[in-house]
Amino acid sequence: MKTALSVNLNKVALVRNTRHLGIPSVTRAATQCLQAGAQGITVHPRPDERHIRAQDVFDLAALLQDWQGREFNIEGNPFHNLMDFVRQVRPHQVTFVPDSEGQFTSDHGWSFPEDADRLRPLIHECQALGARVSLFMDPVPAQMALAKAASADRVELYTEPYAAAWGHASQAAQLARYAAAAQAALDAGLGVNAGHDLSRDNLTDFLRAVPGVAEVSIGHALIADALELGYAATVIDFLRCIDAAFAPTLSA
Repeated sequence: MKTALSVNLNKVALVRNTRHLGIPSVTRAATQCLQAGAQGITVHPRPDERHIRAQDVFDLAALLQDWQGREFNIEGNPFHNLMDFVRQVRPHQVTFVPDSEGQFTSDHGWSFPEDADRLRPLIHECQALGARVSLFMDPVPAQMALAKAASADRVELYTEPYAAAWGHASQAAQLARYAAAAQAALDAGLGVNAGHDLSRDNLTDFLRAVPGVAEVSIGHALIADALELGYAATVIDFLRCIDAAFAPTLSA
């Protein structure tokens, strides 16, 4: 199956929160992205509400009820505020991320077996509520079977190291790391997601090299492009990048 695009709306909320006017609207952004073909919406509500607020989560959950076949993915640390949202809105997917409360942005994945025992009961609770559980992970092949043993459904590969290497001599080595990690995840019976600093420049190369990516979650680059191009044109072009990765290549 072709990779799904989930749009992370955190940066829309960040701009809105600089004033008290309610603009730009997170729900209008979501609607325009869905209308343009995005397969899902992602939010990462942090405890300090510096971007996504609790009401945004509830409003988006209500909105997604009118979009059958599109998914709502809520990210966050399950030991902070994430589980309260999961219990109330029951999203399609929950992504566990090991952020500290004041962390600037996500920058590392879970570690196994160290995190297994405390994550497992929360993973089971989410699954009992009907949510798929994805664990934010570094691209370390040996960790994938351990994530599966902790009962995860998917892993989300943290892609900032690849994005930083794109266009440089280390790009091929980074892609090999991610390909090996994705294959290890697939071999363990996990689905594979990916996200962090993926863009229109680097997305196609990533998806061509890394097997079985079910979903990419993209926020910062997509919203930055949307400031210039608009939501619809930006989503359509990201979908074009995904299509290009799955198009047959012509050999000489």
